Amino acid sequence: MVAPAQTESGATLAACTSAVLAARSAESLPTRSTQALTEQVQLKREVGLFSAVSLSVGCMIGALAFAELSTLVPRSGAEYAYFLEAYGSLHKFWGPLPCFVCAWVHMFVLSPASAAVIILTFSEYICQPFAAYMRGLTLEEQDFVKKLIAMLALGLLTYINCVSVKLYVHMQNVFTIGKLVVCVVVILGGTFLLCTGHSENLSKGFEGSTTSPKNLALAFYGCLWSYGGWSTITIITEEVKKPEVNITRSVVIALPLVTAVYLMMNVAYMTALTVPEMVAAPAVAVVFGDRVLGVVRFIIPVGVALSTFGCALSGQFAISRLCYVASSEGHMVEAFSYIHVRHLTPTPAVVLQGLLALLFIVGGDIKSLIAFASFLTWIFYGLAMVALMIMRRTKKDVERTYKVPLIVPVIMIMVALFLCIVPIVTDPTPRYFFGLLLLAVGFVLYIPLVFYKLRPQCMVHVLGASSVGGGTAREDCGLTSLCI
Repeated sequence: MVAPAQTESGATLAACTSAVLAARSAESLPTRSTQALTEQVQLKREVGLFSAVSLSVGCMIGALAFAELSTLVPRSGAEYAYFLEAYGSLHKFWGPLPCFVCAWVHMFVLSPASAAVIILTFSEYICQPFAAYMRGLTLEEQDFVKKLIAMLALGLLTYINCVSVKLYVHMQNVFTIGKLVVCVVVILGGTFLLCTGHSENLSKGFEGSTTSPKNLALAFYGCLWSYGGWSTITIITEEVKKPEVNITRSVVIALPLVTAVYLMMNVAYMTALTVPEMVAAPAVAVVFGDRVLGVVRFIIPVGVALSTFGCALSGQFAISRLCYVASSEGHMVEAFSYIHVRHLTPTPAVVLQGLLALLFIVGGDIKSLIAFASFLTWIFYGLAMVALMIMRRTKKDVERTYKVPLIVPVIMIMVALFLCIVPIVTDPTPRYFFGLLLLAVGFVLYIPLVFYKLRPQCMVHVLGASSVGGGTAREDCGLTSLCI
């Protein structure tokens, strides 16, 4: 096992992380070679303010609460880290339970399923310009081609996240600029239509709307899916330069920017298209481009492809850090806490997320998982708001660079309760009960694997093989462990 590395906290903000989790075992001391290795192998602060804005896609008031949480708990992991800090010391058994269940559900279901949905969307838009050439194929063959493209894209983004954080940052910044340019083109197209008097579709856009709680909750699921990444930047807190100020700034900049862009784009769509046309369209933006943009309509599928690829790249980057943090705490397999000695990336965690997303892609069309994923996500958002209120008391003397008004977490808790309870009561479909089943499975796994620290014999053999030589085998294959 390897002891925690000693870090330097100098003026260079691109230095290695300032704190590393302590070793979970003191049974063996590190050798000089392994200790020297761990002093160099750490996640580095490569994410600046612009990159943080690119990551902070989330655009609701919950982002403001997460900004305060990031100053209270300056660790990577987002909800997981906040649960650990707020609940971990409250009870020996129940305290760490929300942390493990959060990591379990996000790592093995929510994040890879979301990545698969986004990458399949990328593939759908990539194929749109070639739809005329694919008409000779059967539906099954078209589906196979789209899945093959999605798998190739997944392999590429997994490679990028394995190789370099700097490469990821540069590509993410380029994708962010590209997607904003395309959004501006769509908005200008809609503005032109409005200025020339084409407002008949927009004036009828809300005809037939319903205000039933069930449909309202489902509508929120679809809308909030687009805003569901507000916690992304807080998952990688330890890799952000000046996190105490840049996380809050990124949220404040992204909050009005993304809201304005989303609102104006939807106005543009509703100006050019009727509601039935939008419902029937396999790709709304492409139909909009065909009708409004003329010869430059090709920019739409290209722009959406850039947007979705960048989103999937960002999501995998973030969740791999959650794998790393949870493994460092002993809540997941030790191997996921390893960092590549040259690339300084959590390579095993990135590869795990790539493989899980691949399984979801192969499994079929999983866009119906949006409501299911939103249902589970809002359970954890609600618990995060409760954690914030707890730490208002337990950490009242901690200096805060930003403090959200108390009404914000209260509103968020009420919204979370509404979005989690109303669908089950009004529409008790299996997908919601499957979500509850996942939580129950996490509880069952927590008892032997985390609370009692029991390991199946097969797991012991695997971990033993990967730990031969007290770190030497890991060093030879390019990986090292900073903690467990």
